[in-house]
Amino acid sequence: MQHLPHSHTRMGVLGGTFDPPHNGHIAIAEQALAQLALDQVLFAPTRHPPHKPGNSITAIEHRLEMVRLAIASHPRFALSRIDVDREGPTYTSDTMRLLREQLGNDVDLYFIMGMDSLANILTWHAPDQFIRVCKLAVFFRPGFTANIDELEKQLPGLRECVVFVPSPAIDIAASELQRRIRADLPITHLVPPAVETYIAQHNLYR
Repeated sequence: MQHLPHSHTRMGVLGGTFDPPHNGHIAIAEQALAQLALDQVLFAPTRHPPHKPGNSITAIEHRLEMVRLAIASHPRFALSRIDVDREGPTYTSDTMRLLREQLGNDVDLYFIMGMDSLANILTWHAPDQFIRVCKLAVFFRPGFTANIDELEKQLPGLRECVVFVPSPAIDIAASELQRRIRADLPITHLVPPAVETYIAQHNLYR
């Protein structure tokens, strides 16, 4: 695919628990790559998601390795340890600020998120800082809407940060995957083959 020449490097960031990484994550990253003409998508697993109880999450070493395996064959995908190598809860605003500091201002940064996350952005940690350091690539999700006019009143500048991206037609929930594994149901078409092998080898989610 020919990329139009652009002066800045364009980078997408897909954060998440990736427990486990699945074909839905890959599809979203590919869609963002194509729609926004990105040079790269960083997959950034969170060590301590602030909104999830710690005991229910697979060890970060396993999640990092599964992401590495999931994206190994994609030349424009990369694994980022930015949320792994620091202490404390993983707030997206901090992640993106750190990335901005590391990458400098010559990179167009897009945080890839769902419409459900946009609808809740006012509850995020420091959303005003967040929208200053990156653009938001927002995927439509069935059943979710966000009232941009209302959000803009509370969070001025939001509108010019948001780019809407049509969702890939694949909707997979990690909780459903975990349930299938526990029930010995196949997950072959839901995760990359190397991830399926890894889950079986390490007896995860059982």
